Amino acid sequence: MDTLFRVFILKECHGWDHETALIEYLECLPALCQQLGLESVPNQSTLWRSWHKRFTAELRSTVETAARTILIKAQNAGVTVPREPEHHLPSHGDEENESDPDDQAVLDEAATITAHDSRVVFPAFSLDRGKGCEINENAYWDLQT
Repeated sequence: MDTLFRVFILKECHGWDHETALIEYLECLPALCQQLGLESVPNQSTLWRSWHKRFTAELRSTVETAARTILIKAQNAGVTVPREPEHHLPSHGDEENESDPDDQAVLDEAATITAHDSRVVFPAFSLDRGKGCEINENAYWDLQT
């Protein structure tokens, strides 16, 4: 499954809509197949079945998000990318003309995320510590930020 995940990341990074382009690309680059962990190039029906039947909608979304993130990070680092990444997250609503959220909506969402993060991060600061141990002030403010 991890090999298929990597193969589909490659497909999404290039923006190919069909598995055929991916197969043609892999056939031209046997060293890449080896790096991806492929013993041979899978056929089109295997890839199609894997993407549409074996991968859940959530996993397909994860592949698309990961590919978009890779493209954005590479582009920000000055690395050439195979296609222009979308810099916005796909909409989860049904409305096509969603407006940008106002400041209060952003703050409300940030509060939800901060509340979740605090349940994960803050316990690290409440561990039993030896005498004379303290949290560096900069580390505390980094956490707050």
